[in-house]
Amino acid sequence: MVSMDAFRPLALAGLMATTSLGLCLPAADAQAATLQVGNGAEPSTLDPQKVSGNWESRITRQLFDRLVNYGPDGALVPGLAESWKLSDDGRVITFRLREAQWSDGEPITADDAVFALQRLVTPATANHNANLYYPIINARAINTGEAEPESLGVTALDSHTLEIRLSEPTAYFLQAMAMTEAAPLPRHLLTSGVEDWTRPGTLVASGPFVLADWKPQDKVEVERNPRYYAADEVALEGVDFHAIEDTSALMNRFRSGELDIAYGAVPSARFEWAQENLSESLRVGPLIGSYFYMLNLREGTPLSDERVREALNLALDREVITERLLGMGQTPSYWFVPRTIASPTSASLDFHDQGMDSRRARARELLDQAGYGPDRPLELELSYNTLEDHKKIAVAIAAMWRPLGVEIDLVNREAAVHFAGLRQGDFEIARYGFVATVNDPYDFLNAYAAGGSAAASTGYADPEYDALVEASTHELDVDRRAALMTEAEQRLLEADVMLPIYDYVVVNLVSPDVKGWQPTTLDVHPLRYVSVDGDAP
Repeated sequence: MVSMDAFRPLALAGLMATTSLGLCLPAADAQAATLQVGNGAEPSTLDPQKVSGNWESRITRQLFDRLVNYGPDGALVPGLAESWKLSDDGRVITFRLREAQWSDGEPITADDAVFALQRLVTPATANHNANLYYPIINARAINTGEAEPESLGVTALDSHTLEIRLSEPTAYFLQAMAMTEAAPLPRHLLTSGVEDWTRPGTLVASGPFVLADWKPQDKVEVERNPRYYAADEVALEGVDFHAIEDTSALMNRFRSGELDIAYGAVPSARFEWAQENLSESLRVGPLIGSYFYMLNLREGTPLSDERVREALNLALDREVITERLLGMGQTPSYWFVPRTIASPTSASLDFHDQGMDSRRARARELLDQAGYGPDRPLELELSYNTLEDHKKIAVAIAAMWRPLGVEIDLVNREAAVHFAGLRQGDFEIARYGFVATVNDPYDFLNAYAAGGSAAASTGYADPEYDALVEASTHELDVDRRAALMTEAEQRLLEADVMLPIYDYVVVNLVSPDVKGWQPTTLDVHPLRYVSVDGDAP
């Protein structure tokens, strides 16, 4: 078993050595129950390669097993691959797949894994994490339309052996294979001409659960998959994922007993109350995540002027937000990569130790140079998705900027609409929460590199930044790699391409009757390990 906390670049060979271990079994007296989960927003898709948020991947993780999975404590464990080996030069990974079936009885093969990885980097799929897989030979060229998917460096050596060839040794790659978009897909279904393959009655699963029903704006229902390779280790009969975006409603339904787990269910205004009244259920811990405002940098927009961006950054009082508005343990962020990540960087905004008075004075000077001020207001639109705390933060920041002559039009959108607008570049300033999918700084930095989701949304382009990020992926010396990533991040910060606000904490409600659920810094909770206390089934 490889601990996520122990994952370091120099440990790559050890991590990818042939691996096997026993997994935790649910309690013998656990009740075969249907778990009720308050999941946040309505999912826009159940295609694991097209999800855009953790409210969607929480579902797809239960439906689609990866070659490498996360255990209940966040450690990497074997999934559909029972073992893997790394070549001496670090460029070839060979996975040995276990005997397993899709939920329709068809065998899961290495061809399914090849098909999925080719589809993942195909431009039409538009996967927002595709550039995490650029270390695979020809992945970048395929993703940019310069090569055909069949040229990807992945091969089925036989029905149960997958070979992945990398252009260079890559420190984080095994973790990337544990992401939901890297899961093998049912090739026989997706190539059959079927339309809407993720609908109930059509979707074919490889994970511990299979899709039973999807009631839009209500819930997604999954039930235990009898053909799962470890079906006898799954205690739950099923899981209902309720689409409840309003945090107050989430908390109320949890308190009434309608929900066993409520993700992100405690608004800051009720945190102290929850500490006093729901202490047995409240789960608070660090999360590798950055809460920031994304800026549209395209020519012709006010934010293409670096003076404007710097002024907005200077006048943002982060401590007011974390201490007075939220008060749940968030860390004011003067960086992009969270400090809770493995091998953290040391980059920082250069004004982090300056007082607010001097920062505001400098902000006024910059805006005046750019042609704006109280008599010549700068009008900007700030978009956020529907949550009470997002609104509180947006209102507070708008108030911080108003004395500078910045007039903010606040736009509140439902989550799916909000994030669709970001993908299309249809925004000026937009709230964004980036939660790590791999415990490595590259997960954040690559978002602003060429081909990354943030670069595509904002129009950011910097070949020197790209080169630094690319070099860091191939550097296995811990100190040299940290230096490259710090230099890259510092370049982002000095250009004021985003407005970092705080590092996340995770605040969830979990019933004391739920066993096997553990907090993790990636907020990943595989439900195959979860049970509900009660009478024997």
